[in-house]
Amino acid sequence: MDPIPDIPLAAIEAARKRIAGAAIRTPLIPFEGDDGPGEVWLKLECLQPIGSFKIRGAANALALAPRESLADGVYTASAGNMAQGVALAARQRGVACRVIVPDTAPRTKVDAIEALGGTVVPLPFDAWWTTIMEHGHPDESGFFVHPVSDPAVIAGNGTVGLEILEDLPVVDAVVVPYGGGGLSCGIASALAARAPDVPVYAAEVDTAAPFIASLEAGRAVSVERTPSFVDGIGGSSVLEEMWPLAHSLLAGSLVQSLDAVCDSIRDLATRTHVVAEGAAGAAVAAARSWAWKHEGRVVAVVSGGNIDMDVLATILDGGVPGR
Repeated sequence: MDPIPDIPLAAIEAARKRIAGAAIRTPLIPFEGDDGPGEVWLKLECLQPIGSFKIRGAANALALAPRESLADGVYTASAGNMAQGVALAARQRGVACRVIVPDTAPRTKVDAIEALGGTVVPLPFDAWWTTIMEHGHPDESGFFVHPVSDPAVIAGNGTVGLEILEDLPVVDAVVVPYGGGGLSCGIASALAARAPDVPVYAAEVDTAAPFIASLEAGRAVSVERTPSFVDGIGGSSVLEEMWPLAHSLLAGSLVQSLDAVCDSIRDLATRTHVVAEGAAGAAVAAARSWAWKHEGRVVAVVSGGNIDMDVLATILDGGVPGR
């Protein structure tokens, strides 16, 4: 695949107008209770209509798709959140939607896809990841909305960055969960244009951290992946087409343990009454680690809140799901 081009500010600003009827402007609130020198702020994308930032990119991609390309419906490959975004945007346009999901996708997300009218097609994780890497599946027809490597999706995601800067003009760092790089690169594209001195960091989990491995190798690489309840991030490789953009825009990766992720999900629930899924918990954990070492304000993008209730119950009870 050809490398994804730079995402201009004009594309992000146009996306904001285009998706205004689909995505809400989410709040940015302080996270109180830690004693480090830095301040942690929370961008609550978990409050979007589908419980995730993914509605932004999905709505922008379908709004830009030529009508004739939608004649056979749309499909995507997603662990759940992008699937819900595409399913909702497709339903609003009266278009059929199919979703290829990994067979490990949480029941909560699968149920939500079906409730929005999407048809779920489960595949083993490796086959699902291959669909993402190859930008489609040979057995599917219709318009494929790539969950990551689509400039329209990335531009839609970048609208999060515009809102952060408008609501918190003095910010010293932003931390974003790194799954495929579509959210982090979208936000970093907006900040590169509006606040180029503010670093954007990826948040990964140590059970599967391909971006930091790629940074160390100087190229996109694959890693050994250990499945965990953190399903929204933690792929087995960095997408080749995303590597140049991610490498140029992101300041690094802050890798977190599952214990730290669980601690942050638990603290989000008890301190702020916010329900966060694993990927969002990783971003908060990473932002807290930054704030323990630095003065200033760091924003954690709470990317989604779609977590199985039994998983959440285990975390709230002090455990680590799957351990």
